[in-house]
Amino acid sequence: MSYLAVFLILLPISCAASTLVEKKFNECLMTKLDGNSESIEKIIFTTSSSLYTPVLESLEQNPRWLNSSRKPLIILTHFHELEIQAGIRCSRQLGLQIRVRSGGHDYEGPSYISKDPFVMVDLINMRSIQVNLADETAWVQASASLGELYYKISKASKVHGFPAGTCPSVGIGGHISGGGQGVMLRKHGLAADHVVDAYIIDANGNIHDRKSMGEDVFWAIRGGSATSYGVILAWKIRLVRVPPIVTVFNVERTLEE
Repeated sequence: MSYLAVFLILLPISCAASTLVEKKFNECLMTKLDGNSESIEKIIFTTSSSLYTPVLESLEQNPRWLNSSRKPLIILTHFHELEIQAGIRCSRQLGLQIRVRSGGHDYEGPSYISKDPFVMVDLINMRSIQVNLADETAWVQASASLGELYYKISKASKVHGFPAGTCPSVGIGGHISGGGQGVMLRKHGLAADHVVDAYIIDANGNIHDRKSMGEDVFWAIRGGSATSYGVILAWKIRLVRVPPIVTVFNVERTLEE
């Protein structure tokens, strides 16, 4: 069997030291990103930043988590893998937990709260989709929404689809890592059943594909919560054949009926 390092890092830090931690985190990022302060300013939002609240609230669907006192110490909105790797390594170095947000439909709150100081890794800027009809697959970055994926597939082909959920604003990263149930379930199964490869960053900041993560981990992240093992960067999915015209309808019945 092959396993990645456990991703949750537990080391309590007092609230009084939060400012010092933010400073050390920023210094750590500067070191790991070759001192590019302009780049760092675009991706890091601390509690003292004027944009912290707008960024935090930009995707959340459940006000319950916004009113919680257990908010992220730092929010990182990355543009490429190197920044995520640096953020993970700095979090580990300072003993901070990691919470990952892809599409934002986190009704239960794991991306938004923690009993320990934590960093939110916000993947909102990583949402590219590349459809390849030659082998009937697509690479989808974690923060692309289901609606964006469906639209991209429809523009490329009238006879291809992907069996996933019905809510267009759900992020693909979390959706597949939880299985991904949709209206094509009976014929094609879960969204996770159609993943053929993935890119994930582990707790050490290393990037893995299916081969290097191993089949045990690859099996686990498709339905068993990928954030237990790392940060999903992208899924490679297998498209399915669909009729060019589909009829959708609801049949309502009361309990008595």
